[in-house]
Amino acid sequence: MRKLKNSELNRISIKEFKSSEKTPIVVILDNIRSLNNIGSVFRTSDAFLIEKIYLCGITAKPPHKDIHKTALGATDSVNWEHSKNTMDVLKKLKLDGYTIISIEQTEKAVMLQEFKLEVNQKYAVIFGNEVKGVQQEIVDESNYVIEIPQFGTKHSFNISVSAGIVLWELFRKLKSI
Repeated sequence: MRKLKNSELNRISIKEFKSSEKTPIVVILDNIRSLNNIGSVFRTSDAFLIEKIYLCGITAKPPHKDIHKTALGATDSVNWEHSKNTMDVLKKLKLDGYTIISIEQTEKAVMLQEFKLEVNQKYAVIFGNEVKGVQQEIVDESNYVIEIPQFGTKHSFNISVSAGIVLWELFRKLKSI
């Protein structure tokens, strides 16, 4: 097998990305500390045609060299907005008809592989702080909590890994319904 050259990957331009039909998912980053994690979420969101990223609380915003280092230009393609308060974003999205999903470990959380998506529904997926997770008040306002199954000795994934797993699974499910 021969590795493909970048010129053979048929990537779309930023202009084409902006005008393309998006996956009906927005991402909310709730107080993310790591600039590299933020950049990675931008890059993953670009890959799966995510509508928008909301950078909330202490989450840094572009332009920043450490975000750019991992985003590799995705801050130019993916729409984003900064808000000081995650709850304000949540309330707005609920009014706009989004189903709110926190990615967290809680009582009665639905395992990712068991979560059923609905046709013609929009989703807002919340990823929380690297140490504290999604704020409890945000979990309380969520329609669902999804947990990523884990089988080893650790109890969490890095936020950028969580975003990759969850966004791929939701993207895959949405494309099949």
